[in-house]
Order: sequence, then structure tokens, then C-alpha cells
Amino acid sequence: MSASTPSRLLIIVDVQNDFCEGGALGVDGGGAVAGRIAAFVRQHGAQYDRILASQDWHRGDTDNGGHFAVPPAEPDFSETWPVHCVAGTEGAALHAGFAELAEELGERVEIVRKGDGIPSYSALEGTVVATEESVRQLLSAGGWDRIDVVGLAYDFCVRATALEAAGTGAPVRVLRDLTAAVHPAGVPALEQELAGAGVEIAG
Repeated sequence: MSASTPSRLLIIVDVQNDFCEGGALGVDGGGAVAGRIAAFVRQHGAQYDRILASQDWHRGDTDNGGHFAVPPAEPDFSETWPVHCVAGTEGAALHAGFAELAEELGERVEIVRKGDGIPSYSALEGTVVATEESVRQLLSAGGWDRIDVVGLAYDFCVRATALEAAGTGAPVRVLRDLTAAVHPAGVPALEQELAGAGVEIAG
């Protein structure tokens, strides 16, 4: 990236079956968000130098560092969760509303995977599958004119991604209409937190 050329990054967070209706951790409105993100990328994707799409990609043979609640323990839905997004399963696959676009665009949408044996929320914790780049290193190298963050869920992985991205010093924006929250009543407090960290809320 040239320092004189504006460079923009779109991070699409965890638009996976397990985070949409009917999934292990389904978010109300998740399927509709997948469709809106696909439409947005079709219309505006050319504005971005890179498009990253993250996937939770947990192991099925461990509790992933305490991330999965192990019976008889019950998940607290804050630090521990039901089994979800196990690597290679249908639950971990991209939701059909977005997967069709990702296939259509091929290498233009770069898949990032995170959470192999550990709890993982921010997409910056992941690695680009095709290039083996660390997303954290990619962002910390700087040079981004803007980073836009969308996806699921607003109050967990989108939040973590936006906050960590803002910590790199880049201008970060969350496109609210392209997210859905687990706890909609908590969105005003969430957006106060994001704004306090310098994240712009748009849409």
C-alpha cells in the first residue's frame, strides 16, 4: 500500500450458520444480516482494498480453553458457551446468504479462521487461510485509511474486533445495519463504549 493512496479494509465477522437462526448460538436477525452484507459487498466492495471474512473454527475434541461449557456445567453465555462452530461442520460454515457471494467473488473475499483450541472473539486473533498472514500483524503494520467492521454478533465478536482494530490507531467504523446483537437492549451502552474508544457508528 502506498502511503499516498487511501487504503480501506472491510472485516466481515463470523457470518456463520451457528450464529444465525437455528444455529447453536443463533442471533435474531442473523440471516437477514448475512443477506444485507452480501448486498452491501456487491454494491460497495470495489471501494475496499481487502475484504476479510472471519470464521470461528473451534476444535471438537477439547473445550477450547474453557470456551465450551462441559456437561454437567451449564454455559453462562458470557465466558462459557454451548458447543458451536466446530471446524468442518455445517454450523461453522458461512451462512448461505453470504456464502454464495464469497464463492462468487473467490479470492476477493479472504477467509480468516480463529479459535483453534482457544476462546477467540476478535477477528484480529485469526489468520488469513490463503496467505497465513496474522490479521493482528496486518493491522498493526498500519497504512489503513479506514477499517469497516460488520457481522455477528454486534455485542461480542464485532465489538471485540472493532475495539482491537481501533487500538491500532486506524480509523474504525461499525456499520450498524450490517450487524445484529445478542442483547439488543444493551446496544446503547455498547455504542457508548465503542464511541469512547474512537469507533464511529454508521448506518
